[in-house]
Amino acid sequence: MISKRSAIFVGATLTFLVSGAAHAELKIGYVDVVKVIEQAPQGDSALKKLESEFGPRDRELRDARDKLKDLEEDLERNALVWKESERGEKERDVRDLRRELKRKTQEFREDYNLRRNEELGSLQKIVYKAIVDIAKRENFDLVLHQGAVFASDRIDITQEVLGQLENKGASPVEK
Repeated sequence: MISKRSAIFVGATLTFLVSGAAHAELKIGYVDVVKVIEQAPQGDSALKKLESEFGPRDRELRDARDKLKDLEEDLERNALVWKESERGEKERDVRDLRRELKRKTQEFREDYNLRRNEELGSLQKIVYKAIVDIAKRENFDLVLHQGAVFASDRIDITQEVLGQLENKGASPVEK
């Protein structure tokens, strides 16, 4: 949903452009940037890069969770037959592993989110450049990507932007 302020700005901008054009034809385009980012081959490349970078740590966390689960089950199963000192030691082991797992999981999420945001930022720059290249090449006066309540297929250049990105191939996201 667009804000009232954005709607007024877009309306004022369009009014200015139309009146300033003095009956010249105004060429406007629209791009669904979210769709472009989701479908661009560079996005798949960035995702694969993140998976290879964070996959080993994710597997390590899953293994630690499995180990914790096994220790908890062992503690529950054998708590009554162990000596109090042995049971206390196993409870400490479970508590320590749970704490370490929580810390590592939080670090993993923070690191992953930081890298994902870096990759997304790089991808957004590539998409922005493709949109500007098309706008200049095809003499658009205005290209909108947000705040549009409706965009007809006639002005939607989303597929053209995707085509340009596909022509560049699924090369890694540029920095």
